[in-house]
Amino acid sequence: MKRILITSIVAFSAISSFAQNADQALARVRYTYIHLQDTTQKDKTHKENMLLVTGKNASVYTSYDKLNQAVNTKKQIEEQLRNQTGSSNMKIEIKSEMKSPTTAVDYFFFANERKMFSKEKLLNNYLIEENAPQIDWKIVKDTMSFSGISCQKATAKFKGRNWIAWFATEIPFQSGPWKLNGLPGLIVEAHDEKNEVKFEFAGLENVTAEDAKNTPDGDQKITMPNGMPGTIKITGIETSTTYLGSEIKLPTDAIKTTRKDLDKLKAARDKDPQGFMQAQMAANGIQGTFKRSVSTPTGQPIVKRVINNPIELPEKK
Repeated sequence: MKRILITSIVAFSAISSFAQNADQALARVRYTYIHLQDTTQKDKTHKENMLLVTGKNASVYTSYDKLNQAVNTKKQIEEQLRNQTGSSNMKIEIKSEMKSPTTAVDYFFFANERKMFSKEKLLNNYLIEENAPQIDWKIVKDTMSFSGISCQKATAKFKGRNWIAWFATEIPFQSGPWKLNGLPGLIVEAHDEKNEVKFEFAGLENVTAEDAKNTPDGDQKITMPNGMPGTIKITGIETSTTYLGSEIKLPTDAIKTTRKDLDKLKAARDKDPQGFMQAQMAANGIQGTFKRSVSTPTGQPIVKRVINNPIELPEKK
């Protein structure tokens, strides 16, 4: 039997059960997320492509750039497996060439149940369940068109910021980017009054039955090449493209936790990333080594970003 040592990859499954049913994906909305994260460098903003997949009841908001990285990571693994076919000791090294870090948290919103789930990946997928925020929107008469979509204006105080949102009643979804939701129509654009955080509309497409049939529900499994039996289940790095499928659903391999416990895990990871991963792998009975090469397109290491202006601010009393 061949022994396979896979860098950054561990096989582990912890199933959690949640009451929320899957919802059919009806539309995919793309946003450009612009955020002044460091107020000491006002000429440098974080910019990222984001994706909202929405249905009648549920939606999921994630980083579109992160999804593209997942596709590229899966291709890297498959290519390296093909190149090492016949070896008795396989080793995979993941190289992530990204301009800046992507948003780590995905948000699942269930309108009927008024539930919000935050998903983060450390080694495994973790889910934090909470009541969906009740945003006290004030709808005004102002209107504006975005790429031919007629929208109406709404304002609200939420998470320490004064928000201005533009929603389309002709697109009857209660969802929007990030945690913004609860209007009688899709939130097409939104920004805070200081323009420090913006969600700019970048496109919308309907998910048709044909699209759903031709778009695989990308999971975290890779088929072994050249007749080698079985598949490899990927955990510990983001390789899933499930959000591009036909359903909106919570990950079946997620572990339910609390914000306090997850923060403890993240602190341990940040203090010693390699030691954290090795310890987690050993705890799950996995043999292997952890090594991940992360660099910019020019080969320089990524500088950890400074965030002194988070999207959520303390509420003013």
